[in-house]
Amino acid sequence: MAHNTHSYSVIDSDIQKKIDHEIRMRDGACKLLAACSQRDQALEAAKSLLTCNTRIMAYMSELQRMKEAQVMQRVARRSSDAGPMDDRLPCKGKVAISDLRIPLMWKDTEYFKNKGELHRCAVFCLLQVGGEIHDTDMVMVDRTLTDICFDNTIVFSEASPGFELRVELYSCCSEEDYSAGSAPRKLASKLSSSLGRSAGKKLRVAMDPGACSPTSNAGAATLLLPGPAVAGPKYHLLAHTSLSLSHVQDSFRTHDLSISEECSYWVPLYGSVCCRLAAQPHCMTQQMMSGCLKVKQLGGDPPSWTNVYGVLKGTNLFCYHRQEDMEANVEPAFTIAINKETRIRASEKDPHSKAQSICISNQYGGEEVTHTLSADSREETHRWMEAFWQQFCDMSQWKQCCDDLMKIELPSPRKPALVTSKQGSLYHEIGKTATQMDSETVYYIVQNTFI
Repeated sequence: MAHNTHSYSVIDSDIQKKIDHEIRMRDGACKLLAACSQRDQALEAAKSLLTCNTRIMAYMSELQRMKEAQVMQRVARRSSDAGPMDDRLPCKGKVAISDLRIPLMWKDTEYFKNKGELHRCAVFCLLQVGGEIHDTDMVMVDRTLTDICFDNTIVFSEASPGFELRVELYSCCSEEDYSAGSAPRKLASKLSSSLGRSAGKKLRVAMDPGACSPTSNAGAATLLLPGPAVAGPKYHLLAHTSLSLSHVQDSFRTHDLSISEECSYWVPLYGSVCCRLAAQPHCMTQQMMSGCLKVKQLGGDPPSWTNVYGVLKGTNLFCYHRQEDMEANVEPAFTIAINKETRIRASEKDPHSKAQSICISNQYGGEEVTHTLSADSREETHRWMEAFWQQFCDMSQWKQCCDDLMKIELPSPRKPALVTSKQGSLYHEIGKTATQMDSETVYYIVQNTFI
């Protein structure tokens, strides 16, 4: 129990640091938004502001869930009738979404005949799995586009097989006038629809200057209070969808979008989003177990044993002549399949060996082939059996993601936002507010807000 409490406190401290970082980022975004004289830069600053607030709410929700889990764990331990708890959990994994395409449905007169007022909107996506939130680049949309295309590859590195990937499309009409004062309340209203009723209510209370003030003792809510109202562009939630393990497939697929009602920030969505959603469970990419083994040679009479260095990874047990061969990336001597169809059992004690053996049976071409393994000790045999059972647990939970290793491209570096010649460099804009900001905040804004 003491170990778990220590783990919770470490995670709690880590999340608090993330919240503090996002608060500094939000303050910097507010100051930059106030200093922006070009609309493109203002749109980027407003995007950063919304992203920061969404992350703060997600981190606070994560803290709340963690504290509730801690309480439930205490209750379960105190309960006299609590049954045994299965502590075997599936491994985590990477989930990557890429090639985001959102088709548009313009009227014939708008797209083909180029008639009517040119309606332009700035759009971007927020993508969330648990407390991890990423944003795409901003794209300007008008009737010359048939699809909204986001080239970003976004990877969530610690997803569980029960993950829910929420995709939110935000939009801002680029012709809208700046309007100060209503930003915090509008933002809270839009965020509440995506963060849930409870979290949304907390955010509205925190952002309502009538409910509490920076000097009040409102606890965590005070942390969410925005800076002074800043005139600038306002983003609104335009559409959203949720993707899960069942949507993972190593190909480009189409999914339904839930669309908000038509308004000034509206663009003619077709009602779907296309993307590639891939996953790599850790059991497919990492060594889950390794060590010295003896393998009984098939067909020998009398049977002989061969010393190997075994590595359990993905759907195979790789058997090398020596550990050095594995470290030097030499091809394994042979490979034994470990997949959903494999049967593994611990055999009776071999009279010629001091430890139990492990029998691994697979079907090859309609014929069952069994490999017999032996470890140096009963404890080592137990460790291997546990590793195999864990692998089967992971495969059963991650399902199709364990059939073959899906490819995930590494995210490309974010490109800096363009600055017009009239505006001068971003550093000139930051210079207007540098006297009010510490050097660390300026660095964070330069590195993160406009990339």
